[in-house]
Amino acid sequence: MKEDIHEAFIVQNEEKNCPRGKSKSGRVWKSVRTARFSAMKKDKCLTSSWERKMKKKAEMKSIKDFENRLKDERKQTLELRRKRREEHKKRREANEKKSEVVQVIKNTAKIKRMKKKQLRKIEKR
Repeated sequence: MKEDIHEAFIVQNEEKNCPRGKSKSGRVWKSVRTARFSAMKKDKCLTSSWERKMKKKAEMKSIKDFENRLKDERKQTLELRRKRREEHKKRREANEKKSEVVQVIKNTAKIKRMKKKQLRKIEKR
């Protein structure tokens, strides 16, 4: 009886150590599954305390608020720059109009006699 158990153990041991043939998939490096995934012992998740969670949440909220403040400040500065540029442009155009020397063409027949270059310079207001 004792010898039978010993022989069975030796046979099982030899089966484990025996080199396996090529698997159907061709992946020879894969090991044989011994236990099901559901049978494996799982660790509990790393849980944090409520206070720690709330502290982290408050910290994240403060960071988000700071980011939003920075974004708003940047937006305001860009808006101010844009407005200043527009005002400057309008002022420049107004000053150019004031300083223009204009010659009114009373005789419209002159326009028909003008050359192409002269016609390009004419502006209608």
